[in-house]
Amino acid sequence: MTAIVGITDGNTVVIAGDSAGVAGQLTQLRLDSKVFNNGPYAIGYTTSFRMGQILRYAVKTPVPPEREEDLHAFMCTNFINGVREGLKDGGWASKNNDQEEGGSFLVGVRGRLFEIGHDYQVGELVDGYTAVGCGEEIALGALHATGNAGLSLESRAIAALEAAAHFSTGVRPPFTVVRTTKGDD
Repeated sequence: MTAIVGITDGNTVVIAGDSAGVAGQLTQLRLDSKVFNNGPYAIGYTTSFRMGQILRYAVKTPVPPEREEDLHAFMCTNFINGVREGLKDGGWASKNNDQEEGGSFLVGVRGRLFEIGHDYQVGELVDGYTAVGCGEEIALGALHATGNAGLSLESRAIAALEAAAHFSTGVRPPFTVVRTTKGDD
């Protein structure tokens, strides 16, 4: 289910998502958005609506460090530890062969975009954009194709979601867009 896209210009991060809730052959449009702000963070998730509810309402996001060079280490430790605890407390995290697993989501903070994997690894991509969910590859193609089109970050994110909705059975409008900028602490 879903397509969540994130894009940054180094100052602003835009995260956008669709509204599909998919279970087997059933697709329903959801009112509860898969993208939202939690403190200074813009977050967009896939995997589970329950996981997203915990990320939105239960995880107490820590204040990011002042120094930009410390941000990646902070995301890999303080931020992820807060997410892990919140998911455990909310009954979502699982453990398999002594390895914890959560879900996948995007996080924007201080002009930077991070992709969080099921194993809680934190990725930051050179391209300045990424996507997750069943429409991921289609959305990535659209983000790449619009790279030199002179479009705003939001327009590129919407174009990527429109492409994913056109070609993927698990992606549906309406689309929701959130943003965060470097000064949003």
